[in-house]
Amino acid sequence: MIEETMATPDPTPARTPEPAAPEPAGASRRRRLLSWVALVAAALMLAVGIVGFSRAHDLRSGDSSRNHALVDATATAEVQSQVSQALAKVFSYDYADPATTQEAAAKLLAGQARSQYDTLFKTLEQKAPGQQLVLSAQVQSAAVKTLTDSTATLLVFLDQSSQRKTDSEASVSAAQLSVDATKTGGVWKVTGLKPL
Repeated sequence: MIEETMATPDPTPARTPEPAAPEPAGASRRRRLLSWVALVAAALMLAVGIVGFSRAHDLRSGDSSRNHALVDATATAEVQSQVSQALAKVFSYDYADPATTQEAAAKLLAGQARSQYDTLFKTLEQKAPGQQLVLSAQVQSAAVKTLTDSTATLLVFLDQSSQRKTDSEASVSAAQLSVDATKTGGVWKVTGLKPL
């Protein structure tokens, strides 16, 4: 036989939740203000992140990243040395041995610098023997402004002393030059000369 059990009602009455106490008006306003402040702060942080990323990208891909003179001390020293030696050789001249200067120019100058030099050399070759002129050039300072794998621009301070054996007159002149150079076959050649 089946016994029926009757569920007995729970003697404790079910509680209805008490209504929450109303929030003071100032607390609600503060909560909304804090939400807005947090939202604005998040937007500002996002904007700063985007601007920072953009600036970093510009620095990595801009002109300064391609200018090895700013970051590659070895390459900078190499172009300084080779261009300084080239200028000292081509701006030195001995009336008794003009072939040495011509050979240096053929090896170390190219383009517009070579054309300018050829014009200057013709005049020098005509006047130097009569004056028994000897020129000696020395680079005092050379700074690399821009440098890529195959091109460079330098600012060069050069002293050139001249001595005429006919009257024993000697003088020294200084020059400031903007020099363009191109690397060909592992050698830096001067391709442009501009007096400053």
